[in-house]
Amino acid sequence: DVAPIWDVVEAALKVGGIHAAKDPTRGGLSMALNEMASKSGLSIWIRERDIPIREEVKAASEMLGLNPLEVTCEGVAVLVVDSSMAEDILEAIRRTRHGRHASIIGEVKREPARRVVLETVVGGKKLLEPPLGEPTPRVC
Repeated sequence: DVAPIWDVVEAALKVGGIHAAKDPTRGGLSMALNEMASKSGLSIWIRERDIPIREEVKAASEMLGLNPLEVTCEGVAVLVVDSSMAEDILEAIRRTRHGRHASIIGEVKREPARRVVLETVVGGKKLLEPPLGEPTPRVC
């Protein structure tokens, strides 16, 4: 999937409250979040049920033995925002052409430092590790 993201980023910037932004192209969401957690010294807790993954992507990933959180994810921005402004930012992003599927997927906490914790759809919690290697070949 590929799409320009400037309209999404611009809408968020106009609202304010952006602490960090990352393009999850290489290594997908897993790598992007792990890089953010590592660099900030904080922990990122995400909810699997809130991650917007299209059904056809889930099906293709399962068929190919890939984790959709670890594959290239172009045309997407991962934003860390002030919690008091998150809903306003989300509303602004959803009004853009490329942001209609945007979602709040988690929150930043202090512990465990430099780690990403995934709350699974069944309520379990596990560490989301960065991908090992590149699960799919680079095309650009």
